[in-house]
Amino acid sequence: MDDETPRVELTPQAADLLRRLRAVHGPLMFHQSGGCCDGSAPMCYPDGEFRTGSSDVLLAELVVEGVDEPVTFWMSRSQYAVWCHTRLIVDVVPGRGSGFSLEAPEGMRFLTRSRVVDA
Repeated sequence: MDDETPRVELTPQAADLLRRLRAVHGPLMFHQSGGCCDGSAPMCYPDGEFRTGSSDVLLAELVVEGVDEPVTFWMSRSQYAVWCHTRLIVDVVPGRGSGFSLEAPEGMRFLTRSRVVDA
């Protein structure tokens, strides 16, 4: 993937939800692990609430209009090895995802769509 291709982008609906969550919870971050079930969905946390380490890769600092600071997007290194040739598109759909992610009480859940890009 070239340097001009964003690794992660947001749909307008995801950006809207992030603005609402930011107003309530302060600065935000995403982490997407390689776990099963909701563990493979992007989880939204207050920034710093999920502890990242050497087994994680920072893929993006997402700029959301109306939010003062970027929303970081982290992925487990093992999952990134599989998804490294894709552009990740964070979207949101009605439904209940994990109870750990901030959007759960909103009746919405974040999900990742992907598009293969040239290496």
